[in-house]
Amino acid sequence: MNDGGSCDEALVMRLIKNPDEAKRLARTILSDILLYNQAKVKEGIEKDSLFDVLTEELAEGKKYYESMVDLEVRQSSNFFSEAVVDVLIKQAGKIKSEIW
Repeated sequence: MNDGGSCDEALVMRLIKNPDEAKRLARTILSDILLYNQAKVKEGIEKDSLFDVLTEELAEGKKYYESMVDLEVRQSSNFFSEAVVDVLIKQAGKIKSEIW
């Protein structure tokens, strides 16, 4: 029996509202970007063009993050941006580059 609720309501109820879970999701997304784009990350660090070479991947990752995390949590945190630095850039610190 349909209680009158829409699919949109069901989706909203599943959004991540716990900050720790949102942070974990952001780090997981960035870990996947790093894992599946190692050559691009290496090139981007070496040529100081990381954000240029990963524009699409980062945009897709952020879009997914925003679709999964409650607006209030997103507005009160910078978890995705922090994960870019903590996961993507710090992990790439071993790559030889003039930017270091």
